[in-house]
Amino acid sequence: MKKAPAIPQQEKNRYSDEELDEFKQIILKKLEKAHNDLKLLTESYTTGNEHDTNDTSPTFKVLEEGYQVFSKEENSKFAARQEKFIKSLENALIRIENKTYGICRVTGKLIPRDRLRSVPHATLSIEAKRVQVVATTAAARPIDPDLE
Repeated sequence: MKKAPAIPQQEKNRYSDEELDEFKQIILKKLEKAHNDLKLLTESYTTGNEHDTNDTSPTFKVLEEGYQVFSKEENSKFAARQEKFIKSLENALIRIENKTYGICRVTGKLIPRDRLRSVPHATLSIEAKRVQVVATTAAARPIDPDLE
């Protein structure tokens, strides 16, 4: 007896509401942690930290002061990056509400669940990300006329 030919399953074009809810919970947890981390970073480079030693440290220790300034600048950079991460997570929540979450903005295909679980704010599939990296690398490479 012959088997009936398999009917190709229609490719999913979006995640189900249950799957979107799972991703939403992951994002909300990451968002809460990101806000806490941002608060700690912000406190570390502002003078609002009451456990600081700014009022007791001698002012003649130039190296220590230089390190403190450098540390504050680094924490400020980390805080700016954290703010960008928070914005990306908030945008992912908007995509969940619009039911467009998990769709690659280049290929239009679904981004694999495992990628979204580890990088919930992803908007590109690995395939599209690789193409983007190759294009960026090629554009950044200086053209040497002697090699052509």
